[in-house]
Amino acid sequence: MIPFLQLLSLFFIASKVDEEDKDKDSKYDLSLYKRGDLLEVARTLFIHFGIYLGNNRVAHFIPDVLPVFTKNKGAIGKTVANNRLILGVIADFVYGSEILVNHMDKLCSQPPLEGDEVARRAEKLMGSMTYSLLWYNCEHYVMYCRYGMAISYQTYQFCLTVRKIICSRMNAYLTALCGTGTMLYLGSPTLLNTVPALLVPFTIWMAS
Repeated sequence: MIPFLQLLSLFFIASKVDEEDKDKDSKYDLSLYKRGDLLEVARTLFIHFGIYLGNNRVAHFIPDVLPVFTKNKGAIGKTVANNRLILGVIADFVYGSEILVNHMDKLCSQPPLEGDEVARRAEKLMGSMTYSLLWYNCEHYVMYCRYGMAISYQTYQFCLTVRKIICSRMNAYLTALCGTGTMLYLGSPTLLNTVPALLVPFTIWMAS
C-alpha cells in the first residue's frame, strides 16, 4: 500500500505539515509570491493549479481518491481536507517542479481581480467544493477565483482531442467494418443490426 500512496502523491499532492517541510520550504523564496497569485506547476500528465494565500499557504483542489484505497485515518487526514480543497504549503504544492506565477494572465481575456479578492474567494470556497475531473477541477477553481469564470483550458483541449479521435474518418471506416463483421457473424441481416451498422458510421463520417 505504501508504494501506491507514494505513486499517488506524484499526481495529487498531499498536504503534509511536519518538520521536514520546514527544510523543504527554505529553498523557495516566498517573497516572489503575493497573496492572490495564481501558481502553476507541471505534473506527469497535466498542469496543477493553486492560489497563493500568503504565509506559505497554497489553496489547491484535488480529488480525494485516497479513502477508496485505505482506511488509515492518519494518512487520509494528511492528504484529504475540506472536501478535496487542500490548504498546503509551497513545498507540497510544488513537489520539486518549477513554479509559473500568473501565467494565465497572458492567456485569459478577462482581467484578473485584485489579489485580496482572489484569495478571499479561494478561502471562502474551503469546505464547500466537489471535485470533478471534467466539470470542476483545480483549473476551474483557480480561474473562478482569479478571473471570475470557472473554465479549464486543459479540459477543453482534452475534450477536443477525444472528439477528433471519435469523429474521424478512420473511426468511421473501423465502425463500418465492425458493423459489417457483426452482420456476417450473425448470419442473416435484420433491421436491428443493419440500421446501426449503417447509421453509426454514417453519423461519424458526417461529423468528421
